[in-house]
Amino acid sequence: MLGRATRRCDEIDKEVFRIYDAVELYSALAPYSDMKPVVPNPKVPFAQLVGELNTVDDGESRAEILDQLISKLDRKKRRLRDEALEQFETVAAMSPDDLLTFLRDHGPDAAHAWFAEHPSLTTILDKVIKADKPVMVSHHEDEIRAVKNGFGDSRPPGDYLEGFRAFIAENQNKIPALVVVAQRPRELTRQQLKELKLALDEAGYSETNLRAAWRAKTNQDIAASVIGHVRQAALGDPLLPYEERVDRAMKRILASQRWKPPQRKWLERIGKQLVQETVVDRDALDRGQFKAQAGGFDRLNKVFDGRLEQLLGDISEAIWASEMSAS
Repeated sequence: MLGRATRRCDEIDKEVFRIYDAVELYSALAPYSDMKPVVPNPKVPFAQLVGELNTVDDGESRAEILDQLISKLDRKKRRLRDEALEQFETVAAMSPDDLLTFLRDHGPDAAHAWFAEHPSLTTILDKVIKADKPVMVSHHEDEIRAVKNGFGDSRPPGDYLEGFRAFIAENQNKIPALVVVAQRPRELTRQQLKELKLALDEAGYSETNLRAAWRAKTNQDIAASVIGHVRQAALGDPLLPYEERVDRAMKRILASQRWKPPQRKWLERIGKQLVQETVVDRDALDRGQFKAQAGGFDRLNKVFDGRLEQLLGDISEAIWASEMSAS
């Protein structure tokens, strides 16, 4: 049983196991089978371990704390997927495996200095990777006492959206991507968009919550992107479905001149990718289908006679042109 239980099973994210001993055999085997965990208390949050690196003076103890931190991150990294992994890599500017290598190679002092430069990473890890919640059991009769729609500290949708507008106004000079989204959308990069989404999520203004609050206030369910919500709050732009904006912009670009067949084919693919990723820049073209089928930005740039970067900016500008709302 112990042998089977201790085998890894990444498919189900196995981290713990339980053995039910009906005949008290476990106690007899304990002197030979007990395993000392690297992390004495696996529920200790990342923020606490990082904080202890700074407060503990003894070198041996600090090395032990770093070992616990490394073990915890190594064990939990499998849970970092999709949006959580994107948030991690946006803040850390490296993958979880690269960070583990850095921590193993550079020791407690470098680890503390690195986390001091990336303070929000422990918040992301502790937010995404939570300990199992206890199951609450109650035998009393259920009753509905109130039904409310609340957003961010249970605020009504109107107050929530007003808070969002205030956040945008107050942070124009603190979050560089806000200025780019509002004034120069053609210059927006995928990395800047990731950083903007992360900042908004941390402030309680995720794209999902913004859409739900808008629907609750206006009775309109509009699948606008987070860029659309920012521009609506900052500039008063009409909130339109993002896919509709892309469709209109691509029709305008395709009708702007006589494109060669290969150029038209790739423009159509760029349009489809914009719907999925919101921003298609040089980085986006150097990976995925564009890298595999077109050879990346440099080769695709030759298809467009060296004007690809200008063209990507024109497409972005067309998507967010205010006159589109009147067409």
